[in-house]
Amino acid sequence: MAMEKNQDTQLIMGRYRLGRLLGCGNFAKVYKAHNVATGEVVAIKVFDKDAVRQSCMSGKVKTEVHVMRRVHHPNVVRLHEVMATRSRIYFVMEYAGGGELFERLAQSTRLPEPVARRYFQQLITAVEFCHSRGVYHRDLKPENLLLDARGDLKVSDFGLSALQDAGARLRGDGLLHTACGTPAYVAPEVLLKCGYDGAKADIWSCGVILFVLLAGYLPFNDTSLPLLYRKITQSNYKCPPWFSIDARKLLARMLDPKPRTRMTTSKLTAHPWFQKGPCPLTDRPLVARETPVLLGKEACRCHHHRDDEEEEDARQRKRSKVTASSPGVAVMRPSSMNAFDIISRSSGLDLSKMFDEEHRPEEARFASRESTAAIVSRLEEIAEARNLSVRVGEKGRVEMEGGRRGALAIEAEIFEVAPSVHVVEMRKTGGDPLEFRDFYRQDLKPSIGDIVWSWQGGDSPPPASVARRRATM
Repeated sequence: MAMEKNQDTQLIMGRYRLGRLLGCGNFAKVYKAHNVATGEVVAIKVFDKDAVRQSCMSGKVKTEVHVMRRVHHPNVVRLHEVMATRSRIYFVMEYAGGGELFERLAQSTRLPEPVARRYFQQLITAVEFCHSRGVYHRDLKPENLLLDARGDLKVSDFGLSALQDAGARLRGDGLLHTACGTPAYVAPEVLLKCGYDGAKADIWSCGVILFVLLAGYLPFNDTSLPLLYRKITQSNYKCPPWFSIDARKLLARMLDPKPRTRMTTSKLTAHPWFQKGPCPLTDRPLVARETPVLLGKEACRCHHHRDDEEEEDARQRKRSKVTASSPGVAVMRPSSMNAFDIISRSSGLDLSKMFDEEHRPEEARFASRESTAAIVSRLEEIAEARNLSVRVGEKGRVEMEGGRRGALAIEAEIFEVAPSVHVVEMRKTGGDPLEFRDFYRQDLKPSIGDIVWSWQGGDSPPPASVARRRATM
């Protein structure tokens, strides 16, 4: 067999051993893996052939292969090889160990201008190279921008890309006519379905990304899709006061609703804001995974406040004891131990195989000593307050849909991991990632503090959790 099961891992074609799941979409799953001969760490995208055929996606898969083989660039995820069996297709790709750029943004709210500029310079360098090879991405957004271990940007997911020399994609006018992409990042001419230049459409998306990096929120937003489209087609947005003058001017040229006068990549790279020196290249990530990015006085206030909190937490930990899942057994709580550690040590249950260690901005997980019914009831109350519809399924599954900015969809699963202890895993399955972040911070966390035993990662976690995200592929 091409894929052999070996306990918790799988061996593909006798060459690559699959590790943890990185992402899951409609037609493919992405796994971390390593070459058994060389030890090289890679990412493997696994397509189910039947699902691809039934969805008429074979052409897009072939295009993705052609595109990735055509664009070899330091800031583009590299395709090493393609393998196939009777039932599956495997893309063996470069592994981006730094995760999604959106993770950094979700943790930091917004980035300092020099850091945002560095990421943006790398993005435009990659996009300009793709355009020079006749490749238009058409789905540029923070979720499709990855970071390597050094913090350098890697453009990924060319599943919706178009090739300039692919006759089926172009008509007699030389323009693309397939409307695709994520609405908040799509150019006006794509929404109007009147034909568009792929390069100009990508530039618009890059402008939206730059705004998000600098502001921490989208330039065009509305609960109504027609109103959202109107804002986009009219380029109706406002820059926050902390944007520099040069950044405002650059955005105005990139978010020009008229494609003919919109800035080109050559003019963009010559712009004064873009020309400013990049952050120095080091072996350390530009933005640490654990460190929120703050500016000016805000950073100073946070620094002193954090020091005070940490000192108080240290004093509290020395004084406090916690009770493990077995009645009457008191366990001293070390500074690095939370409920997840206690569950694992007291019950002999290894949670690392069930859940991933890395955090994602589109998920959240906590432990509770309440019953499943009590947890479900509280989630229903939160959903009602947020005007989300609720559907309670079997085996501790709760689905919520609605949202202020459109179709936010959240799925919660409740697992019994030890006697009288449950782990609740919540993840965004649809909608705006920034709205999920707001939901986590403003609605979820403040409303369930009394039933939470511990958040994964500590008592004050970032708005994130496991790496099993639901991405569009």
